[in-house]
Amino acid sequence: MNPYASHLGSRDPLQTIGETAGRLHSLIGRIGAGRVDQPVAPGKWSPREIACHLADCELAFSFRLRQSLAEDGHVMQPFDQDRWAANYAAYGADAALAVFSAVRAWNVALLRALPAEAFARKVSHPERGEMTFQTIVETMGGHDLNHLKQLEGIG
Repeated sequence: MNPYASHLGSRDPLQTIGETAGRLHSLIGRIGAGRVDQPVAPGKWSPREIACHLADCELAFSFRLRQSLAEDGHVMQPFDQDRWAANYAAYGADAALAVFSAVRAWNVALLRALPAEAFARKVSHPERGEMTFQTIVETMGGHDLNHLKQLEGIG
């Protein structure tokens, strides 16, 4: 089960993830330095923390993509996003945007160079069960759209 598939709809996941860095930069810029650290509601992340989360997730996706290609039947390691977020005070929005953009460009280059059969590789997630490599890419795109929508609501 892919909890982010509904965010994608009929959009192409590879095209979607290729556009996210530009959209993220634009939205954070529109929100501005005066509001980037303000959570939208108590207990919710600020725009800067959302950018940090996206940067962290891109690092995790980068590893998942490469391990899934390198190992037959790779089992992905889940992580607790809230525990990772506990350290976000250490990072500024500009640093988060730089990390996300660089690692995303690296991941998109990898994905665009892969043969079609790579996307059918089987992988599994301890909480979500068996899936394909394509599901990881779809998750990336849907996850992006989910957080971009949150930022659009602020900006």
